[in-house]
Amino acid sequence: MLDLSAHIAPGDGVWWSQAGAEATPLVDALLDQLPAIGPVRAFCGLTFNRRLREPPPELSLSSYGAMGELRAASRAGRLDVVPAHYSVLPRLFAERRLPGDVGLVQVSPPGPDGRCSLGIGVDYAGDAVVHSRTLIAEVNHRMPVTTGTDGIPFERFAAVVETDRPLPAAPDRAPDAVDEAIAAHVAELVADGDTIQLGVGALPAAILEGLAGHRDLGVHSGMITDGVLRLVEKGVVTGARKEIDPGLVVTGAAIGSDELYQGVPHLPVAFRPASYTHAPAVLARLSRLVAINSALEVDLTGQVGAEVARGRYLGGVGGQADFSGAAARTGACSIIALRSTAGTDSTIVATLRGATVTTARADVDAVVTEHGIAWLRGCPLSERGVRLAAIAAPDHRDALLRALEEDHR
Repeated sequence: MLDLSAHIAPGDGVWWSQAGAEATPLVDALLDQLPAIGPVRAFCGLTFNRRLREPPPELSLSSYGAMGELRAASRAGRLDVVPAHYSVLPRLFAERRLPGDVGLVQVSPPGPDGRCSLGIGVDYAGDAVVHSRTLIAEVNHRMPVTTGTDGIPFERFAAVVETDRPLPAAPDRAPDAVDEAIAAHVAELVADGDTIQLGVGALPAAILEGLAGHRDLGVHSGMITDGVLRLVEKGVVTGARKEIDPGLVVTGAAIGSDELYQGVPHLPVAFRPASYTHAPAVLARLSRLVAINSALEVDLTGQVGAEVARGRYLGGVGGQADFSGAAARTGACSIIALRSTAGTDSTIVATLRGATVTTARADVDAVVTEHGIAWLRGCPLSERGVRLAAIAAPDHRDALLRALEEDHR
């Protein structure tokens, strides 16, 4: 295995790509060699690497949230969360506020031009590479070549390991009846020709399935999943009415199955860095943008908590506020979709139990649960609580209404 001590010194800051684009062999090599290298600071996003559940003592690990296996690291007190909008990550790398001396990337083999594609994982990596002193690459023969961002010259890499391994698939849960009920309500808020943004998981998958009857949808999102692939294949997603990038699905990452990873090179998909996908100036040009995001809880004024639950950090700011704010201010609609309960607890709450506001109430047009839609745009505080209580789980509505009455005394 590659000797990383020739490239990483004690005290260096190391970052690596996330999700299916994570350079797992290089990360594992770093974890193995840390006792010899010494203390290192690191930054990563969503990870499927179970070894990062308990990082070695030499590794000070940070992230923009607690996603995937980082949730366990957070519970163990081994993760520092940087509460930043995803659109700000490029600036944080440029200002050296995130670990960025050495980047570990997974790329495609070099093409005829001598450049390697970041493939399915451009997102923050596409910005971080510009500011990194040293780049080390896993050249994976199964990483597809994608378009939208210039590749990295092969000679830019200080060291390379060559692999031929499947890209990790995202954990998958099939949508259930509750997800499908929420999706049906969300579909009512999306018009033909809108440009949508949404995330990953069973509920977003159900929402995409629920949009199968729409026409000429566009996609501009931080990530795409198998559901987007299917809508493109069905002719539902055409991007024909997008104000910018017409005809293209614009994203930073693909997170899903091998079918998705193998399909993206044959689709009209442009993979672009976070400095483009999440940039306020770019999003402001999408007048029909519909942002569809999820949450852990929503309070009776419409404030959204998507980071902390039961005292544990489970999510992140991510791109939610970037897209919700743009959709509410200059786009078509900002939607927060969530199940009405988590276990036996209501997710519509009098006050945020996590005590952390991820998205401001002014940036939320509608909240959707399986029980309906609470339309909040232009709705005064005196009415918001009643509308939100009406879409809470029936067993919790009376308590929420009592909380409203007590609050007005």
